[in-house]
Amino acid sequence: MSASAPAAAPAPAVSAPSVSAPTKIQLLELLAAIGTAQWQDFASAAARHGLTSMQAKVLAQLHGPVPMRGLAEALVCDASNITGIVDRLESHGFVRREVSPADRRVKNVVATDLGRETIRRVREEMQATHGALDTLEEEERATLYGLLERLRPVMEDRDTDRDRA
Repeated sequence: MSASAPAAAPAPAVSAPSVSAPTKIQLLELLAAIGTAQWQDFASAAARHGLTSMQAKVLAQLHGPVPMRGLAEALVCDASNITGIVDRLESHGFVRREVSPADRRVKNVVATDLGRETIRRVREEMQATHGALDTLEEEERATLYGLLERLRPVMEDRDTDRDRA
């Protein structure tokens, strides 16, 4: 008669180490680090085209005619700063000023063909940013895009919320 070995106790279940969700502060720090790196990449690409980072940022805001005051609000700076930036962009042929058809006292800033082409090239030449995005799979890029799209309206409505307070 053969003695059988006692049945071995079942192996304990191995669970993956629990990963806690990042805190809001951790997310904010990560967003800030990514934003800073993207801004530095943007500024470097703009400089290769003879633009300051603020000049390029103004060009990036021009998806149609934008009032000078609207640019100042979008860039969170004084309107007098925008005047100087637009003066320099205009002198190089990147933008032009037009009288607003709705209010002749208002000057709109409009990107010229040269300005639109230049900002397109600046964005294409942001190698560090493109390289970082290239590390993501297509599905990951789609997920990231969807998440950022969810955050965007909430973040852009911050001015409206502040005005109500």
